[in-house]
Amino acid sequence: MPELPEVEAARRALEEHCVGKRIKKSTVADDSKVIDGVSSKDFEAALVGKTIVAAHRKGKNMWLQLDSPPFPSFQFGMAGALYIKGVAVTKYKRSAVKDTDEWPSKYSKVFVELDGGLEFSFTDKRRFAKVRLLDNPASVPPISELGPDALLEPMTVDRFYNSLTKKKIGIKALLLDQSFISGIGNWMADEVLYQSRTHPLQTASSMSKEACAALLKCINEVTEKAIEVGADSSQFPSNWIFHSREKKPGKAFVDGLALDLWKKIEFITAGSRTTAYVPELQKLTGNQAVKEAGKPSKRTAAGNSNADDESGDEDKPIEPKAVGGRKTGRTRKPSAMKKPSTSVSDSDDDEENSADDVTSKRKQGAKNPPARSKAKGLNENKGQRRQTKGRTAPAKRKHEESDHDTISSSGGDNEDQHEEAEEVMNGKRRGAGASSKKRVAISQNRKQKQNAK
Repeated sequence: MPELPEVEAARRALEEHCVGKRIKKSTVADDSKVIDGVSSKDFEAALVGKTIVAAHRKGKNMWLQLDSPPFPSFQFGMAGALYIKGVAVTKYKRSAVKDTDEWPSKYSKVFVELDGGLEFSFTDKRRFAKVRLLDNPASVPPISELGPDALLEPMTVDRFYNSLTKKKIGIKALLLDQSFISGIGNWMADEVLYQSRTHPLQTASSMSKEACAALLKCINEVTEKAIEVGADSSQFPSNWIFHSREKKPGKAFVDGLALDLWKKIEFITAGSRTTAYVPELQKLTGNQAVKEAGKPSKRTAAGNSNADDESGDEDKPIEPKAVGGRKTGRTRKPSAMKKPSTSVSDSDDDEENSADDVTSKRKQGAKNPPARSKAKGLNENKGQRRQTKGRTAPAKRKHEESDHDTISSSGGDNEDQHEEAEEVMNGKRRGAGASSKKRVAISQNRKQKQNAK
């Protein structure tokens, strides 16, 4: 997004190559969203035949002074850019036009041909820019509502400090407020706060005079350095947070003098914008530091949050239960887990109720849930298990219940009772409860033993 350095680079290019030249031809796009308050034909007529006297800028706004009003004014928005044919002007990331593309670009909003053959074009891919025709751009909004320009009207330390003492909002939000100081956008705010070691959420009024002086110094240095290299981000110092602020959380680090000095960048929301900062270096101070220390640790924010999984200390998932000798592979939070079954009972009535409870508590929302409980059974050979699925017919269920009564009423020695209880426990551990087929298998096994005796 173009901020003060990018707009200043465009202004300087116009000043160097276009001032003093007469406008021979003009083509203005019929786009009322960008061309504000005037028709494209009237705009073109107001430019042709005029001579460019000067190029001005305040904050992120630029305007051309002609030999007579009205003057064209450009508010760059999110993707506004200026190109001069044959002149190397910074190509902003989101609106770059390749040399092989048509000229003027299909995204051109104002195209101007000057005497001598020089041409320039103001483009906007995303259509958030505003182009106006004004008699005195500096005297009307939005330019008249801007605060002091970060480059052209630098504040003194005393003025800056006194201004901050009246602002009870976060310092990042304040820097983005163009009525407080104009020209600083999201990336510049992150950079100056990092360079001055200021936490983005630090309340402006709570900052010491020394901290204010350090911040003001960094505002001036970052602005001047960015303009010095023509707003070419590839030439920004390698230790600027700018180079890593668009990386994914958990993979963003700021360059140090050595690899072991690299610092992790985290992302939060400040001033309603995604904000990159280094927690190790940018710490809250004063009462905010005390309050922050009393809060539970917060995880990295901003949209894509792989870091959320790295330090999750709330609602730790329960280990997956084993079913049939293998893990289910799914973990659930305690609130979503099934309630543990009650203690094992020797009563077959309790056993059947437990089976019904387990099957009725299966995860809701499954596609086509069965009308009756599904069961998992055992083979006759001990230790060999297999899963069975299907519905239990009413007649079959009645027959199995009669077998169940037989098992409950028949006698048996302690060894048989212990074996039956053990089988019930194993069935419950598998999460399926005691099934009708298992009870039949136990009954047959028990009858065989009795016959053998």
